[in-house]
Amino acid sequence: MRLRPPTAQRLGLSASEYRTLQRLRTPERIQDFVTSLPTNFELHGDTALSVRQTLQQGHAHCLEGAFVAACALWICGQPPLLMDMQADDTDDDHVVALFRSDGHWGAISKSNHVWLRWRDPIHRTLRELALSYFHEYVLKDRKTLRTYSRAYDLRRINPGLWVGRDSNCFDVADWVDESRHYRLITPTQARRLRRRDAMEVKAGRLLEYVAPDARSANKY
Repeated sequence: MRLRPPTAQRLGLSASEYRTLQRLRTPERIQDFVTSLPTNFELHGDTALSVRQTLQQGHAHCLEGAFVAACALWICGQPPLLMDMQADDTDDDHVVALFRSDGHWGAISKSNHVWLRWRDPIHRTLRELALSYFHEYVLKDRKTLRTYSRAYDLRRINPGLWVGRDSNCFDVADWVDESRHYRLITPTQARRLRRRDAMEVKAGRLLEYVAPDARSANKY
């Protein structure tokens, strides 16, 4: 069942901004649009740009790309859902926008690396979807993914807090981060994980957009 799409006025978008997202009529088109946005390397400090600010500034990191994708899905008649994946203390979280097709979960994802990207809607549960990222969720030669969240429905909060906002959405980022998470592996399993080999580490260095420094190359 398709949802009635929100209006541009409700979302806080201009008519032009709304049309940009309205033209993205499928999850595949939404993914292509999110991929086309250059990576936001946060050169002037941490950001959590709203959908409107992301469209205006023309770049995004994973959370900002997930906001855009969730908003576009909503305009297309699907609920705006996010899933947060948390790593161990050495690595960063990753957020994706969720969608369903024929009862199965897929994900739209913004990543500068080859691994943490689109997932086809073939996963019966969110755990299955999260596990599809496990072996590629890495920092150098270590597999770092530990938990995933339940689907966070952005309709529960005012769109003005994450779509049309003219300031950073750090509070929304915190709410997603603080939502209920589920452990993927036990501490014993974490200790026994095999390190990635040299070929895998080499492949992991491939970037879509040139990073300004080594830290950014790993983080985004």
